[in-house]
Amino acid sequence: MTAEAMGAISPVPAREPQLRGQTVVLIGGSSGIGLETARLARAEGADVILTGRDQGRLSAAAEQVGAQSTFAFDATDPERLGRFFAELPGPVDHVLSTAGGNYYARLADLDFAQAQRLLDEHMLLPLHLARAASAKVRPPGSITLMGGTGGRRPALTLALPGALTAAGPAMIANLALELAPVRVNLLAAGFVDTPLSARLLGDGLEQRREHLRATLPIQRVVQPADVASLAVHLMSNTALTGATYDIDGGQQLV
Repeated sequence: MTAEAMGAISPVPAREPQLRGQTVVLIGGSSGIGLETARLARAEGADVILTGRDQGRLSAAAEQVGAQSTFAFDATDPERLGRFFAELPGPVDHVLSTAGGNYYARLADLDFAQAQRLLDEHMLLPLHLARAASAKVRPPGSITLMGGTGGRRPALTLALPGALTAAGPAMIANLALELAPVRVNLLAAGFVDTPLSARLLGDGLEQRREHLRATLPIQRVVQPADVASLAVHLMSNTALTGATYDIDGGQQLV
């Protein structure tokens, strides 16, 4: 190619960061999906606020990503959660919550105290969070919650998780109407290779990874960065609200 022809080619303009000048709150931001979303949001120009239960882990995470601030508290405490949002010094643009655990048991073995905690985490916590956060999120900002795809097929031990999996999308769609023009969406993940997964599976972690690599259509394990990428897209694309977005590598298909 001649120098003249090369000079006629226009340079590709640099892409504008998707979240420049915006503030993102990560409920459960000290590790896993929350931390990876904080990292990507920072790379896209956002300031980030991290919350979690352990101040030591929060401080380490904040140093990694250059967080604006951290707050250590239990997000399942609705009074403390409400106070956190009420005391934020200014408006924010996006909130992602990864709070909430899992509990699997057959009906005969069901611990109703643990079942109640799961209901609180997956049904009442999102409602408390949505009400508390909506007063601080400036439109067309977003609230993104975490759900899953694993409970969509009936199976032993899934009576409660399956019901909660089905309820999540309905809740999100209704919250999107109630909180408009603030946007509300749900991330439905399958197995994600997080530190929490490692703690839960222990010595069985590598066996689980090998099984997923062999059976998933994508032929690899879903990573926290995969979910973070989708979370940031939901924040930046202001046409998206009231919907559930699966990210499980095709796990529910097999």
